Amino acid sequence: MALFMIFIVGAVYLMAKGLGYGLDIVGLALIFSGVTSFASYYWSDKIILAISSAREATRKEFFDFYTVTENLCLGERLPMPRLYVIDDTAMNAFATGRDPQHAVICATTGLLNRLNRREIEGVVAHELSHVENYDIRLMSIVTILVGLVALLSDWMLRMTFWGGGRKNRDNDEAGQLRLILFVAGLVLALLSPVIAQLIQLAISRRREFLADASSIGMTKNPAGLMSALEKISHDSEPLEAANKATAHLYISDPLKNVHGAVGMFANLFNTHPPVEERLKTLSSL
Repeated sequence: MALFMIFIVGAVYLMAKGLGYGLDIVGLALIFSGVTSFASYYWSDKIILAISSAREATRKEFFDFYTVTENLCLGERLPMPRLYVIDDTAMNAFATGRDPQHAVICATTGLLNRLNRREIEGVVAHELSHVENYDIRLMSIVTILVGLVALLSDWMLRMTFWGGGRKNRDNDEAGQLRLILFVAGLVLALLSPVIAQLIQLAISRRREFLADASSIGMTKNPAGLMSALEKISHDSEPLEAANKATAHLYISDPLKNVHGAVGMFANLFNTHPPVEERLKTLSSL
């Protein structure tokens, strides 16, 4: 992630130099993007819940969901997260927030209505593992980095239409150098969102395996999560409230993009590892 940030700063610097701007515009772009990104991180849970049209879950209405979470938190000595539901028949769940003290676990009504208590426990333990392992913080930061890249790239590409900071009166070698710097920066600006997305997806896939394993440490019952994953994987209904920005948060791909790529690129743009791999890993435990 540190190398990625250096890469972004380098792209902005090259484009600024190529367009004839000074380092002040680079600093301005980074400060603006940083402030915007920090605000997004700090209120990430509220933003994601609003985007997902989630409502608060009560103990009376969702007894199993509430009490299973309560029991697991007591066993792990974790603060009780806020519980939310999305009114949708698709089966899915996610965790968000910046730390265990500000965590949220959200599940669809479709998942809560179609899983038994043992399976709900497996899903909740998986999401609590994301909280306990600070995956929610890591993925919030990675998501913000992706957004920051998009902001900077858009800013720098717009600057190409406005023209440089000074008239291009340079001749021969100076003009050619500026052109090379500009082209290099432009290429980096165009590539950086793709690279950022790949980093985001790669981290997301690895943390799913960790959360699966950690959840078994909580429940001591691999069969619960395995049964839940099998049922969720057989549900072909996409979740309407999800989008590309939030897809990596869920326990299973909510967009159901299972046939989007072939060959060596089959898993490159997936937000989650294949369910078959997850089940195989869980069965070995």
